[in-house]
Amino acid sequence: MKILLADDEERMRKLVRDFLVRDRYKVLEAEDGAEALALFEENPDIALVILDVMMPKMDGYEVLGKIRKTSSVPVIMLTAKSAEKDELLGFELGVDEYITKPFSPKILMARVEALLRRSGNSSEEILEAGGIVLDKSAHTVLADQTRVDLSFKEFELLTYFMENRGVALSRERILDAVWDYDYFGDARTIDTHVKKLRAKLGPKGDLISTIRGMGYKFEA
Repeated sequence: MKILLADDEERMRKLVRDFLVRDRYKVLEAEDGAEALALFEENPDIALVILDVMMPKMDGYEVLGKIRKTSSVPVIMLTAKSAEKDELLGFELGVDEYITKPFSPKILMARVEALLRRSGNSSEEILEAGGIVLDKSAHTVLADQTRVDLSFKEFELLTYFMENRGVALSRERILDAVWDYDYFGDARTIDTHVKKLRAKLGPKGDLISTIRGMGYKFEA
């Protein structure tokens, strides 16, 4: 599989690249945001993107925003920032994972493998409920026959909701199922993703109800 790695620090790129290559991934490297975007546009078969936030010419957030206009490819953001508002900005833009520097390369690889495993686990199953049609194989969503463009993580979240229709789901349970690894961040991350998912679904967003003090339920 082909992975795009963008970071202006050559030492950091080498560290991450060595781990990726060891696991037999093909790595495309970019040292600034503009180069990263150009490589992404030239290589439609990229399976995953790893973006540093602070890069010259175009920062990671801007690159992510442009990628999300045309693709739901899984994206991991690397950043030296640890403030909650910075992480929430990334999630608002459609980032799938957020890793704060310094980090363990083994943790990064675990998250890379988890994202690729989940994105490759599509089946032919089609889920239908309340006027929403979700096609796992085609990775598409229709709401009242209108296409809805979702990020990879939003698609996974909606899939989980629809597969557990009528079940009260705690934030911790959602994180464990959708993120597919031990999550050490704030469970309120779920709230950010649900807010975006509801907005994209329009009136169908009301099918996702909030359970005060617990989490959410998809009812149709």
